[in-house]
Amino acid sequence: MAAMHHQPDGPAFDIVLLLHVGCVVVGLVTSATAAATATRLRRTLGSPLPLPQTLRRYFRPGVNWAGRAVYGIPVFGFALIAMSQGAYALGDGWVLGGLAIFATLVLVGEGVLWPAEQRVQVALAADDEASVSLHRDATTMSRAAVAALALLVAGTVLMLAQP
Repeated sequence: MAAMHHQPDGPAFDIVLLLHVGCVVVGLVTSATAAATATRLRRTLGSPLPLPQTLRRYFRPGVNWAGRAVYGIPVFGFALIAMSQGAYALGDGWVLGGLAIFATLVLVGEGVLWPAEQRVQVALAADDEASVSLHRDATTMSRAAVAALALLVAGTVLMLAQP
């Protein structure tokens, strides 16, 4: 039976933990928002009504920096491991599982979600609402955002359970 370690604490650990959790929350919110907004865009594209300004604002060209907040998850996670005084280790199954989930999240974000979002931004900036690829990219974005959301929830459950 493995030796039981004490639960780490202290103000510095608590601050890093809050930053770690904050990055997860921002990731959850941005993924849910991306899924909902891409779905709304898809539905609006099939309508004769003009595209609402709220959608145009959301899809204005630029990098989705809020979505990239997920990169803080492993940064602060590694800091938590280092600060844990041996209570957590990189070789723990739940830590390795979390890293695998994060790696998949990065593949979904960088490989599918954010490129589709950028293509939507370019099409809308060019007023190309009739583009067949716009509908396809909005669908891709919506599905990838739901996948990212599911990965973030799975990672959260794993971190809370620490099996």
